[in-house]
Amino acid sequence: MEKILELLDNKNIEYKMIKHQKVYTMDEIKDINLVKEGLIPKNIFLRNANGKIHYLVTCLPNKTVDIKSLANNLNSTRLSFGSPERLKKYLNVCKGSVSPLGFIYDKNSKVIFVFDKELINKTIGVHPNRNDYTIFLKFNDLVKLIEGHDNKIVYLNI
Repeated sequence: MEKILELLDNKNIEYKMIKHQKVYTMDEIKDINLVKEGLIPKNIFLRNANGKIHYLVTCLPNKTVDIKSLANNLNSTRLSFGSPERLKKYLNVCKGSVSPLGFIYDKNSKVIFVFDKELINKTIGVHPNRNDYTIFLKFNDLVKLIEGHDNKIVYLNI
């Protein structure tokens, strides 16, 4: 988490960090009532059929991600959920802490970030790679950070 906070501070990104109980699901996030601070999107880590391409999909919390349709929109082979080992390897997180801020641990910028177009210009809350804190920042600032790390970004209507 310190590496993330250091990056945000060094890039002069305005953010607000809130400590809370550990949360593992979107329902648990609703229970701690952080929505007054901003939108808390859903994050899903996926891989293609041969496991060579990985995606972090971030969308509005009320949306259902149709993985088959998503694969078509991404011109990908069949998609499935990435294993806990892959999550750790590429984003340095565990299940329940998945976050687009994990890009800083993607040493070779291999993960493709797929964002729901409806997140543009919103303030969103994401974990700083641990699920007992949430950082609220402008979506556009998050995108600039990821672009600066050379990860590919795709915008879709999810």
